Parts: sequence; C-alpha cells; structure tokens
Amino acid sequence: MNFALSHRTFFAGALSAVAFAFLSPGVSVAQARELPDFVTLYERNSPSVVSISVTSTPGKNRPRANTPGGGNDAQPDREEMEEFFRRYFGGGGGRAPREFRRQGGGSGFVISSDGVIVTNAHVVEDADEVIVKFSDRREFKAKILGADNRTDVAVIKIEATNLPAVRIGNPDALKIGEWVAAIGQPLGFENTLTSGIVSAKSRSSRAGGTTGELVPYIQHDAAVNPGNSGGPLFNARGEVVAINSMIATVSGGFQGISFAIPIDLAMDVVGQLKTGGSVQRGMLGVSIGPVSRALAEALALPKAYGAVVSAVNPGSAAEKAGIKEEDVIIKFNGRDIEDSRDLPRFVTAVRPGTPSKVVVWREGKQVELSVTLQEFKDPTAVAAAPERATPKASETKPETVKEERIGFTLRDLTAKERTGAKVAKGGAVVAEVTDRSNVNALQEGDIILSVTRAGSRTNIDSPKQLVDVVKSAEKGKNIAFRVKRATDRAGTEYAEFLAAEKLPD
Repeated sequence: MNFALSHRTFFAGALSAVAFAFLSPGVSVAQARELPDFVTLYERNSPSVVSISVTSTPGKNRPRANTPGGGNDAQPDREEMEEFFRRYFGGGGGRAPREFRRQGGGSGFVISSDGVIVTNAHVVEDADEVIVKFSDRREFKAKILGADNRTDVAVIKIEATNLPAVRIGNPDALKIGEWVAAIGQPLGFENTLTSGIVSAKSRSSRAGGTTGELVPYIQHDAAVNPGNSGGPLFNARGEVVAINSMIATVSGGFQGISFAIPIDLAMDVVGQLKTGGSVQRGMLGVSIGPVSRALAEALALPKAYGAVVSAVNPGSAAEKAGIKEEDVIIKFNGRDIEDSRDLPRFVTAVRPGTPSKVVVWREGKQVELSVTLQEFKDPTAVAAAPERATPKASETKPETVKEERIGFTLRDLTAKERTGAKVAKGGAVVAEVTDRSNVNALQEGDIILSVTRAGSRTNIDSPKQLVDVVKSAEKGKNIAFRVKRATDRAGTEYAEFLAAEKLPD
C-alpha cells in the first residue's frame, strides 16, 4: 500500500517536471496554456471577408500550374470540382449540358470602407462578371481596378460605403510556430474559419509559374482548399498578415502545406494598381545562381550566401554599374542576400530609376557599387545548371586532350559552337567524361571559359591550358568552372553558370 502511494506520488511529480520542462524560462504556466481567441477573431473579422463569384468565357481560363512530381499548387479546375460535388453531395448525373459560360470563384477582404477589396489575380482572371457576397447576404457587382499576375494580387471595387475593413499587420514580425487563422469559402462553404501555425517563411513556389521568384511565401498549416484563394490569413491579434494563394497537393485538396502572400508586398502592389492600373518594378539585368559551399570555397567567400552572377546583360543597369560575371551579390540596399532567391524580390520591390547600393564579393574582397535600376521587363533568370539538350554529332572529330585528375577529355570549340555560344576566342569543350570521373556538375558538350581557385580567376585559352590549371590546383579543394551549356538541340541557345568541382585528395 505504501509502495503504491509512493509510486503514484513519484509519477505525479514526474509529470509536473515534464510539463515544466517544455516551458521556456520566464514563461508562466498560465501563459503557456493561453490560446488565441478565435471566437473574437472570427466575430470581428468575418464581416470584412467576402465570397467572390466569377463568370468567364470558356477558352480564356488560366492553365494550371503543376509541381514537380505531379503535385499541384493551383486550384482544381471546374470539372474536378463538379465531379467532387457529384460524388459526395449528389446530383449532376446524366449527360453534361452544353457549356457557354463558366463559373468559378474565391475569397477576398475589404481594405477600405469605400468598397476596395483585395483578392488573388487568378480568382478574377479573364472574368466577364464579378459578384461579391458578404456574410450578411448582401451582394454587389464588382469592377476590377487591376491585377498583377507576377504576385497574384488583384484589386476590385464595389459601390458601397461604411464597410468594415480589416486591420493590416506586419508579416515580418511573424515567427515560425505562431498561430494563424484563415477565413474564406473553401469548396464553396462560405465564411469558414480554419486555424494552424506558421510552418516556414520566405518559401519559393514550385508551381512552375512566375510568382515564386518575387513572392517570399508564408507557409502555414491552416486548412486551405479551392475557394480559399484570395482570402485573408490573420495573426492571433486579428490582423491580416497574408493572402492565401496556393496549396501543395497531390490530390487537389488540403494536405497541410499552404502558401500565403505577405500582406506588405501585396499592399505595395495594391497601391500601384489603384493609382495606375499596373505595377512598375526595378530590374538589375543579370543572370544569377545559388552559392553552394563548394562554390563559396572556390570563390574564397567566407560562407555560402549571396547570388553569384553568371551573366550580365549588355546595356543593363548592372553593366553600367560595373557588376561583373562571377561577382557574388551579398547585399542590396543594405539587406543581406542570404539566398540567391532573395535578390529578385529585393530588386523588383524598388521602382525603376531609383538609385540603389549593391555590395559584391570580388576576388577576395567586398566592393560597393551604385546602380540605377531599369524597368523590369523579363523574368530574372536563376542560373541553376540547366538540362542540356543533346546536340547533333559533329561531322569531324577535333583533336582531344585528356585531363586525368578530374577525369574528362577536352577539345577546341568548333566554328559552329563559337557562333552559337558567342565565344570569339579561347575556351575548351568537355568532349567526354570518363566512367571513373569525379565530375558532378559538368557534362559532355559544356564549354569551359574560365577556372577560379581560391578567389583567383584564370581565363581559358585552350584545352591544354585548362589541363595545366587543374593539374596545378591544390588537392581536395573546390574549384569553379564558368560554363556555357547548350539548351537546344541546334546549339544556338546557351545558358551560362558556375559549376563547382572538388579535386581528389
């Protein structure tokens, strides 16, 4: 009996110890038990959230964007939704009627009392008619003031006054693990509240579209389904911190990975759309790539960060500012470039013609440059090594030189390769990669223009010189090859990037 009592006492004490072990220092038990007041959040904000119905003409619908491996970040199309409701809610049997008009929709929220509403661009794309419905069942016909497909943000306007507007929060203050809530019309169920936590920040989309370059998505696990698009994501204080835009899914439905557009970025776009109907963005004019640890070592960069410049567009703002190939851009207007994907977001957030400061890592030291941005026209190329299209076999076999340390055979460029790759002189082509080669990034057909070791670059004049450069490099170190790689079978289009390779010990 005494043993049992002692055991129970120990067990209770152990539970208390475990419970307190999960509390950070200075946090009381009462604070730890607190949860967001979702009831008040919903009651205060649901009147500001609207359901959007869109009627459009068939044939103008936006193509769906698929994730690698069959995943899909976009909404299921109309046919999939109709099949879903036929299966689980009945009806819809028999022969399908002729379709002259197509309906879709999403969510949105009021940002000003005079009827300005924010939603996703893909919700209202190609719309012939947009109808907005409030939680009190009032309906209004809306006018599209503007839409920006690059950020998937749209602004619409209804003729109404004294509307309840949401409060705008600060997404930069969001922390991973913080509570968030979404309100929208998932699968057509209006005024639905779901909750979750912030799972990650500054995510890039894998949808294959254009928004991933410019939008640092907030990833969260509040349930989001087709129909939530364009709806608000709230923090625990009831402030809008993002716009729900996409989900990562293999089924078309929620799987715990949702993406939302930070509200500060969205409101900047909204301001431009309201005043001019379009969005202006700055452009630097470079092709960039990520900096791996191996590449950082080759460039004598203290750590793997920044965006390495693989090409500079002629006549661009970057060229005028003195930015060079193999520069690593590590700061833009005082903001650190931790990941190469940060740079396009920082640059395009600045208006064209605005003077900016760029800090680059060049030959072992930092160099600060001044640049005046041009207007953004085409997407910034992110020069991860592209897949190579197999060119047609050459009619003659040029003389080759073997390189034993890395394990490849080199040759001179043909006249056709020089013309297609725009290489006037020098360079060496990887003619063959041996079975026992240590090569990871290089491929047959790659044109090597230069080699960088410990931050010092050597331009390649001939295959033999390249062999000598590799032979003289220190064992076990990483070296970087500046490469041009054909992206089409004809050998007329080339991408340029840096490829790091480690020398054997």
